Amino acid sequence: MPVPEDELAFRKPPVFDDPAVERRHRKERLAGALRLFGRFGFEEGVAGHITARDPEFTDHFWVNPFGVSFKHIRVSDLLLVNHEGDVVHGRHRVNRAAFAIHAAVHAARPDVIGAAHSHSLYGKALSATTQTLEPLTQDACAFYEDHGVYANYSGVANDPAEGRNIAAALGGNKAAILRNHGLLTVGTSVDAAAWWFITMERSAQAQLAAKSAGETVPIAHEDAKLTHGQVGFEFAGWFQFQPLFDQISRSEPDLFD
Repeated sequence: MPVPEDELAFRKPPVFDDPAVERRHRKERLAGALRLFGRFGFEEGVAGHITARDPEFTDHFWVNPFGVSFKHIRVSDLLLVNHEGDVVHGRHRVNRAAFAIHAAVHAARPDVIGAAHSHSLYGKALSATTQTLEPLTQDACAFYEDHGVYANYSGVANDPAEGRNIAAALGGNKAAILRNHGLLTVGTSVDAAAWWFITMERSAQAQLAAKSAGETVPIAHEDAKLTHGQVGFEFAGWFQFQPLFDQISRSEPDLFD
């Protein structure tokens, strides 16, 4: 006899009634996401950052410390930063670009819990062209008509005004291509923000590879819109991150220290 569907395992996002417990959960997800970015080779020296909005002090966010490898991040290493750029908890300095970009994004988007930016190889390559992310594959359709472009590169984004301009280019989308810079993704959870970055980077890789191989065949508008609704909603982003978090938490349990 078939097993009833309601008896089959199916994970859903946790619900919290204690901000301290929720804070710990977000920090664990953040540390895990940073370790995964390190594993996937998204590091470029000290560049790159992922943030998690604090559940109690919502104008503060947790972020990786400046100059510490993604591959070594532990929960205890994370910094709590306010929207003035002050470190209010932690032992390291904050990356000024992380503050400028993420403070602006979190301020402009109250729905955003997590935000991710890194100088990943194929994101950088795509950003150096005039292209946006095209609906060439099913996975890329998660971003169909759902990513912006910030086209005015003017040096390292240390200025809060630059962060506000990037946030404006992001708009209400889940992602943005920062021209001559890389990718930025956001989500209603750290999990979703990290997954959108991972799959956007891979979609950029697939697009660049396909275009180098010959003429591409885009997915038709109506089909791309339909597929966006099937793969591009926030729960889908959260859910797809779970197996990756399982992998990193089991293979590198010191991230919870």
